[in-house]
Amino acid sequence: MSARGAGLRARKTIPLCGWKSFSVLDRYVATPRHTLVQEGATIQNALVSFVRLASKLVAELDSWAKQIKKQQQDVLGFLEANKIEFEEKDIAANEENRKWMRENVPEDSRPASGNPLPPRLFNDSRYLGDYEAFFEARENNAVYAFLGLTAPPGSKEAEALAKQQA
Repeated sequence: MSARGAGLRARKTIPLCGWKSFSVLDRYVATPRHTLVQEGATIQNALVSFVRLASKLVAELDSWAKQIKKQQQDVLGFLEANKIEFEEKDIAANEENRKWMRENVPEDSRPASGNPLPPRLFNDSRYLGDYEAFFEARENNAVYAFLGLTAPPGSKEAEALAKQQA
């Protein structure tokens, strides 16, 4: 949206690189979380504000990617440590795997906007849940039930199940 379209007055428009213009504004231009340009800001200050916002966005995306990677490692580490056979499908490098995952996550388990993000767990083609569901099952010593598997004898989950049945 342009400064004029937002009801703000532009004092001066300065072409930048011959293809885009920035305005020196008389008031704040703000989003709900970020003040982008202050009253009477120079083009240099405005660009610095935009660069800071872009840097923050890159840092947030990097943090988000690290969180997904950590969650994936947590799930894989648990499965490997407990000698549970699994098949890992790379959705970053394989479009077919990505399409399959998106099609097989039930509507009620999809985010409000965008696509479902990894890690997502399936037993064959049956959707089990996302990382939060896995984590909750692990905290409740119910991972084998969550995965649709029988808990091995001597595991905390098997012992808890035996107590419930007794």
